[in-house]
Amino acid sequence: MATRSSHLHQAGAIPYTIIDGEVRYLLVTARGSGRWLIPKGNIDAGLTPAQAAAKEAYEEAGIRGKITTDAPLGFFTSFKALKSEEQKRPVTVEVYALLVDRQLKRWPEREQREVCWMSADDAAKSVKEPGLTQLMLRLKDILELGDTTRSNIPYGDRFH
Repeated sequence: MATRSSHLHQAGAIPYTIIDGEVRYLLVTARGSGRWLIPKGNIDAGLTPAQAAAKEAYEEAGIRGKITTDAPLGFFTSFKALKSEEQKRPVTVEVYALLVDRQLKRWPEREQREVCWMSADDAAKSVKEPGLTQLMLRLKDILELGDTTRSNIPYGDRFH
């Protein structure tokens, strides 16, 4: 008898821009709890994890941009309560850096979530998952060092 996997795999994006040398991230609220997190969600059939991360950033935060690496920045684990189940299930989130070039006035989940630009440090303090905090601080270090040749992460100097 086949059993359903108890572990979910999702893709997420850390939307970023750099304004006057300061790294800033865009966070969204979770629909149920209102806690701050990055746009993330299931990987739809036919999409790569990077494409799914960009899609979630549009749907949840109303932003468009460019996933800046072919490989994920890293992974973190959280727990998700599913409507169909009483217990929470572990979720591994594959995280990509997304350089934002547009913030839209209308997007699919704008009535369900709040969005907020924060300094990288404030954003890292605002999320609850330690693994996500580490990824945010790692991306900030990469961007502040300007070591875009090794990381292949573009250094954006303004938000459009």
